[in-house]
Amino acid sequence: MPKLKFLPHAEICPEGAEFDVESGVSICDAALRHGIEIEHACEKSCACTTCHVVVREGFDSLNEPEEEEEDLLDKAWGLEPESRLSCQAIVDDQDLEIEIPKYTINMVSENH
Repeated sequence: MPKLKFLPHAEICPEGAEFDVESGVSICDAALRHGIEIEHACEKSCACTTCHVVVREGFDSLNEPEEEEEDLLDKAWGLEPESRLSCQAIVDDQDLEIEIPKYTINMVSENH
């Protein structure tokens, strides 16, 4: 069973988190099931970038991103080569280390 390790995020998970998950679940669903309230403004339909994460370890074990996800990622704040939309990134059998970026483009949640 793969292990997901979320690095500390000042607001979402200040202490970080680590837990086992079953293969075949999205990073977003796994986070939400374990009390990490990662944003997902489009309700996980691959229509926004609020669930953007950077996969620091285990990136290559994830499913290949679809073109729609890649197009959306171009709009994400803090885009990196290991960026994924957590609603689309499916966990396989390798442990992952995940960073939630400091900001999103969701103006409502950022109190602007």
